[in-house]
Amino acid sequence: MAASESKRARIGNVHIGTMGWSYTFWVGDFYPERLEPKEFLAEYAKHFDSVELDNTFYRIPSLSVVTAWAEQVPYGFLFSAKFPRVITHVKMLQNCESEVNIFTSRMSQLKNKLGPLVLQLPSRFGSRHFPVLREFLPTLPKGYRYAVEVRNRELQGQKLTSLLRENGVALVLAGQSIIDEEVTTDFVYVRWEGDRNQVNGTLGKVEVCRTKDIEQWAIQVRNLLNRQVEVFGYFSKYYSGYPPNDAKQLLNRLY
Repeated sequence: MAASESKRARIGNVHIGTMGWSYTFWVGDFYPERLEPKEFLAEYAKHFDSVELDNTFYRIPSLSVVTAWAEQVPYGFLFSAKFPRVITHVKMLQNCESEVNIFTSRMSQLKNKLGPLVLQLPSRFGSRHFPVLREFLPTLPKGYRYAVEVRNRELQGQKLTSLLRENGVALVLAGQSIIDEEVTTDFVYVRWEGDRNQVNGTLGKVEVCRTKDIEQWAIQVRNLLNRQVEVFGYFSKYYSGYPPNDAKQLLNRLY
């Protein structure tokens, strides 16, 4: 067993990566010079064992695209994917059974390389929409892991976490500290977004030092792993400006 594999076995199931990988402004540091964009994913998978698919939010990928993703990464790599916006933002979880079935069926082609599927709800999805969410979650196809991200404070609280717990769905944590009540299933999903007003994100370098924040997150992640809670976590380009560095910092503190 390689040293990195041995360390991973000791700390449990943790999957840390970035939101997306197809960034040309990472070339020269993270990606080698002269590397073709079509080779980015395979190179990315040499460093991290998971990635969050952001492009699935804009459209349901074709079967050939999904198959190509799977072929470029090794066994043990996991793709997390955001539900298409037509489901979450356009139809607001209503009358979208066809789209949900097509999306989940398409993503199932990743087989054992499929991680959680994320429902990122729009900010206008508030407390008056709670009954919609309550009716929608039990209808989701079985056999997948799901996480829900809410962006309206009206929805946050015990009522929401109880609903997610009843349905075995994770609450997406958008960079805040983790409290026990927010662990609603056997895995936790964290998204480190950052501030778009302070960080450009396309300079290919660290713009805001996040070292102290990441140190504190390492403590929280380690505590979850000690409790046998699986952890998925992804850094945005707006967190420090350079997600590969953020992800590596966190992994180094865990290992």
